[in-house]
Amino acid sequence: MPITDRLDVAELFARLARMLDERRHDEIDRVYHPGIAVHSPRGELHGLAEVTEFLTQQRDELAQHVHSDILVDLDGERATATANQLVYFYREGEPPHRRSGVRLTTAMAKTAEGWRFTDMGISPAWIKEN
Repeated sequence: MPITDRLDVAELFARLARMLDERRHDEIDRVYHPGIAVHSPRGELHGLAEVTEFLTQQRDELAQHVHSDILVDLDGERATATANQLVYFYREGEPPHRRSGVRLTTAMAKTAEGWRFTDMGISPAWIKEN
């Protein structure tokens, strides 16, 4: 598998963080496949409309997402990847009031527009409230 695919998959995590942190919900289709399924302790979301609706509910709380330890397994035009994610929750002009460490387990597909997440499992490892 070309190294460019590995780089594109790693970049997908950066685009995810930017989309979430900067609330670029109009760019959700640059990150998620139309058939995305997101699984977390809060429940499951299916499709771009449900994910967008969930993301737009978080109005007063901002977040910064930092990904590390991205491990990619490529199989043609499909891939799986895991990553650690640190999330800092804050309000405008204030220091973080909550932090969390999360493990992401993902699947993705290479589309005509590039790599997109098709499935995402979100598993919190720890949460610290201030």
